Amino acid sequence: MSGRLDPGRSDATGLIPRTGKRWSPSGESGADFAWGFPASSAAFESEPSMKGREIEVKLEVRDPRALKRRLAELGFRRVQARHFESNRLFDFPDRALRKAKRLLRLRFAKGRSLVTFKGRPVQSRDYKMRAEVETEVEDGRRLREILEGVGLQEVFRYDKYRTAYAPVFGRKGTGAPGTSAAPSGRRTGKAPERCEVVCDETPIGNYLELEGPRRWIDEVARQLGYRRRDYITSSYTALYERRCAEQGKKPGDMVFIGRKPAR
Repeated sequence: MSGRLDPGRSDATGLIPRTGKRWSPSGESGADFAWGFPASSAAFESEPSMKGREIEVKLEVRDPRALKRRLAELGFRRVQARHFESNRLFDFPDRALRKAKRLLRLRFAKGRSLVTFKGRPVQSRDYKMRAEVETEVEDGRRLREILEGVGLQEVFRYDKYRTAYAPVFGRKGTGAPGTSAAPSGRRTGKAPERCEVVCDETPIGNYLELEGPRRWIDEVARQLGYRRRDYITSSYTALYERRCAEQGKKPGDMVFIGRKPAR
């Protein structure tokens, strides 16, 4: 299998123009096909029933050092050291998943491969809420071959360095609703919901992601000095494309200059 991982050439901004022709099962380039799969977003109108759901926001980080100090003051502990992530988005040639506001991602990080499906976002002004299903796969390269074999293709690659933090339950303001650290102070005996803070260093800037219940997000954001008007619900793809438009550049892949792609 020959897969294009680094098309075009990079410039000093870290923005790589994407070039290349579509792949076809016959081996001919330039073909526009769906290989028997639905060629329009109408095929994705019904959302499968999923228990997993993510609620998150992004926040732009101006001073990473000050932010990390504040996280420590609030009782957050580092659960994943700074590490590199390479993310690949896959779609059909007609971009049916993107049109339907779904996402299929293959992530390479710390020697692991994760595949993630994200459903259509629920309408919300302040938060990004959508169904999410994620699982680790033994061999991401082989999975990529399978995805390409059924007609999907890599449409976007974005890289980042990520550090993950988790709240220390029992510290006021950092726990999840239903625990002793809930903002209301109530104890219900329920297991804590997933609450996570990640710091991302990307080619277009530094961002903080808060994932958890909406009330918890609001409380942690407030203690970090942010207001609801600072919430960002756009994806990294959308943020990158906006940056390219501002700079008058053709969108490509959002990667760091000089770093070899993970395979």
